[in-house]
Amino acid sequence: MEIYAVAQVIWWLLLGVLLMGLAVMVGMDMGVGAILRYVGRTDLERRVALNIIGPHWDGNQVWFILGGGAIFAAFPLIYATAFSGFYVVMLLLLWTMITRPLGFEYRSQIAQPVWRDVWDWVLVVSGAVPMIVFGAAFGNLFRGVPFHFAWNMTSFYTGSFLGLLSPFAVTTGVLSLALAVMMGALTVMNGAEGVMLQRARGLAQVAAGAATALFAVGGLWVRAMSGYRLVSGPGAGVPQTPLQQAVVGAPGAWLDNFAAHPVLWIVPAAGFAGMIGAWVAARAGRSHLGWWLGASAWIGVIGTAGAALFPFMLPSSSDPSMSLTLWNSSSSEMTLLWMAGFAAVFVPLILWYTGWAFWVMRGKVSAERIARGDEHAY
Repeated sequence: MEIYAVAQVIWWLLLGVLLMGLAVMVGMDMGVGAILRYVGRTDLERRVALNIIGPHWDGNQVWFILGGGAIFAAFPLIYATAFSGFYVVMLLLLWTMITRPLGFEYRSQIAQPVWRDVWDWVLVVSGAVPMIVFGAAFGNLFRGVPFHFAWNMTSFYTGSFLGLLSPFAVTTGVLSLALAVMMGALTVMNGAEGVMLQRARGLAQVAAGAATALFAVGGLWVRAMSGYRLVSGPGAGVPQTPLQQAVVGAPGAWLDNFAAHPVLWIVPAAGFAGMIGAWVAARAGRSHLGWWLGASAWIGVIGTAGAALFPFMLPSSSDPSMSLTLWNSSSSEMTLLWMAGFAAVFVPLILWYTGWAFWVMRGKVSAERIARGDEHAY
């Protein structure tokens, strides 16, 4: 295989790793935000929940930056096409990501119930909405995105915001939220005690069960829907544009890769095993084990989507033959190789630092210390 094709596949895998890291780490923080008013019934309990993720939430945002940067540099055509069409979605994400840090920093600055209630709801909404959008984005990839290219490669987006809210996309969005809630509840179990731990324990089981059911429904749905099949094109490792290929729709086509390579069924099996295992671990009170199993569930779900879609990265519902694939949307060989070198250094460094931060900040959050006025507490 040509080195260019190898580099393209490597960056497809690296993008998957970054999306998984985003889902696990940012999803954990977002999940705690989304369940803030359930696990925390008093002001002090909510402060405990916020301080459980307090040392990590802002550092975890690096996964957003890495994901966006990777798409921008490794797959610029996807970046340009998606970001120029999804204005409303991007603004929605932008405003939730702007207000969320304000909620952390401003909430406890004024000891006034209405003030704190408003910021609590800001944190709930800004935790739930991005995870729904994240999951719905994957759902829309399976349905196809309404865009096409002119002869000079100018892209035209012909859809609407409401058009992105198909029943399947809503289902995948709720699946994403359920997984985030599961991870958030397990995280609260790791850092809280007493009644907060028990509330989080029950919620983790409910979320894990809901996620398992939604993942199964989504799989059956994908099996029945019409997918895309690449029937001709320049092939891998060849500079090309979407105007040089032919794509057809066919029922069940999204399962072609699983039929051709049965070993891929390990990936969705890992997703189911992680969700069911997290349910069992939460029920047994083994929250740390449950957290790792929840992370493996995220990996299985995103890995399943990637394996089904490959080599498609942004399918077009307007004109399937203009779909963006791994082969026609990546940067040059030199760009991918240089980026691979940087990623080989910085991704392990980020993983090491994240692990170190969690190790240093391990343990339970003391409600008594927060009540005494710890100057470092949210």
